[in-house]
Amino acid sequence: MSRLMRTATALERRGRAAKPRSRLPGLWLVTDPARTPDPTAAASRLPRGAGVIYRSFGAAGALETARALKRIAARRGLVLLVGADADLAAAAGADGVHLPERMMARAPALRRAHPRWRITTAAHGRPALLRAARLGVDAVLVSAVFDSHSPSAGPPLGPIRFAALIRGVRTPVIALGGINARTAPRLIGAGASGLAAVEALAVRNDLESEGFRT
Repeated sequence: MSRLMRTATALERRGRAAKPRSRLPGLWLVTDPARTPDPTAAASRLPRGAGVIYRSFGAAGALETARALKRIAARRGLVLLVGADADLAAAAGADGVHLPERMMARAPALRRAHPRWRITTAAHGRPALLRAARLGVDAVLVSAVFDSHSPSAGPPLGPIRFAALIRGVRTPVIALGGINARTAPRLIGAGASGLAAVEALAVRNDLESEGFRT
């Protein structure tokens, strides 16, 4: 994880210099019921100052898990967002929400209801990315940057197309999809403000060199 964290820190510093309004970490764990079966264990291994996006997809026990993640986040100085479910985020005392692309229009209403929340959204193309920026979200997760194990991932963008896609966007952009210690350094200079991963942050540190992908 140390190599991945170093790259994320470098991107975060560059991102803050270019986009000073960024309020978010440079490294994110994105949970998935199938690929991160124990999100609390994965969150417990994150370095201080990282972020967690907890995606429950309606799983039983979601509130219990979200509250456990909040306790870990408070203890370890992490930022916790809940995916797609503002009610769950509020009940768990999370720091905000992460919206799927189809739900990004809710961002302004959520901002009015919860002024202190961090709000992020997903985007999978230039029109959605620009729309997200107009809606005033704190950051946009763009995927898939590299080849990904996610069943919903499209063809990978690669660093060059990713850089072209986000060029000129003032909102901080977090790269997702195939992010691991091997691929992450290829994004230096591409304009990302941070990195997000599933499997690369869900496994133990001594497996990092195996190149696990999101």
